Formats: sequence, C-alpha cells, structure tokens
Amino acid sequence: MVETEQLRAQMIEAAEGQLAASPDFDIATRSVCEAVGVTQPVLYRLFGDKRGLLDAVADHGYERYAQLKAAQEQTGDPVADLLAGWDGHMAFARDNPALYQLMFAPRPWSHSRARDRVFDLLVAALVRCAAVGRLRIEPRAAAEMALAANVGIALDHIAEPARFDSVERSHRLRDAVFARVLTESPASDAARDDEDPVRAAARRLRAQLQLAAADALEPEESALLLRWLDRMTGSGSR
Repeated sequence: MVETEQLRAQMIEAAEGQLAASPDFDIATRSVCEAVGVTQPVLYRLFGDKRGLLDAVADHGYERYAQLKAAQEQTGDPVADLLAGWDGHMAFARDNPALYQLMFAPRPWSHSRARDRVFDLLVAALVRCAAVGRLRIEPRAAAEMALAANVGIALDHIAEPARFDSVERSHRLRDAVFARVLTESPASDAARDDEDPVRAAARRLRAQLQLAAADALEPEESALLLRWLDRMTGSGSR
C-alpha cells in the first residue's frame, strides 16, 4: 500500500513537471511512465486513464494552494486578509500557469474537486467578514462572484503573462467586486446602505456561530437556530 502511494505520488509529480514544461500545457502518458520507470498499464491501474491522472494533478495542485493559504498570516482584520487572499491567488496563477489552468479552466470531463475546494476556502474567508458585519450578501453568493472574477482575470493574465508585471488591472477588478459584496463599515451602519438591519444582524450572527459554536445550546437547538437565521437572511437551507 505504501509503495502504491509512493508510486502514485511520483507519477503525479512527473506529470506536473511535464505539464509545466509543455508549450501547450499537456502531457504524454508514455513520457510520464518512462520518467517514473513503469509501464502504461500501471498508470491505468492507478488513475484509470490520462484524464484521471490530470484530475489527480489538479487535486494535488489544490493541496499546494491550500498550504500557501495556510501560510498566509491571518490578522485581526478579515477584510484585509480577504484582499491579500486575492493577491495570493494571482501569485499562485503567475507561478504555476499550467497547473492553474488545469485546476480552473473548464474541463467538461473532469472529476477534480480542486476548484470546489478553493471555493470553500474563499467562503470561509468571507464568513469571517460576515462575522464582523462587513458582508452585505451571503458568503456563498459573495464567493461565487469573487472567485469567478479572480479566476477570470488570472486566466487572462496567463494568456498574456506580461500583465502579471502590474497589479493595476487586477486591483481595479478586485475593488469593483468587493465594493459590491462588502460594506464600508460594520453591520451597525447597514441601514445607511438601505438594507434591512434585522437581516444584516441575522447574517452576522449566523457567521459568528459558524466560527464559534454556541455552547449554551444543545445540537438540536443550534440546528434550529441556524435554520431560523437562514430564513431571516433569505439564504435557504444550505
């Protein structure tokens, strides 16, 4: 079992190296097998086919992405951390263009969950913003907007790498997106933005409960409270 996992890791590493070196961001399974010293039936046994190997490379890319995110210092200002996260995402795309495209460009046949897992990391960052009253819409809805914009401009920069030399275009888009999903001040000023203050308070409380469970409540009571808060914020049962 250990040998199988080691062999699998070696083949993923070889495929990623070939992917990065390829001018068209592609791999040849025969070359991957030769690099590791195995026959192609071994690849088929471990990954199913070339698509399965590429999915494994994409998922391994997520692990690297998550490690970079974990290494990013988390401050007491979740909004500042969110903005830094955008720039970190762009840096990952700049440093790993082939891997990034594999993770985020549409592949209809793919079963990789790399993009979904990156989305979950972004939702967690936005929940922190909601908990301090800085989010004007639900975290998942905000994450959908932010990730689509971040991925879009990252892929655009990969197509023209010289654009990575300046952050101006990236920051203009970043600021435009976050101006739509973030408030300029905590939830106490939500009414100034023409939002129902009860709904804003419910969103903030729900986020706080996600970050720290209410020890005074039984699990069933917590579940019921979350259900009520979902109804109050209009987010449904997620």
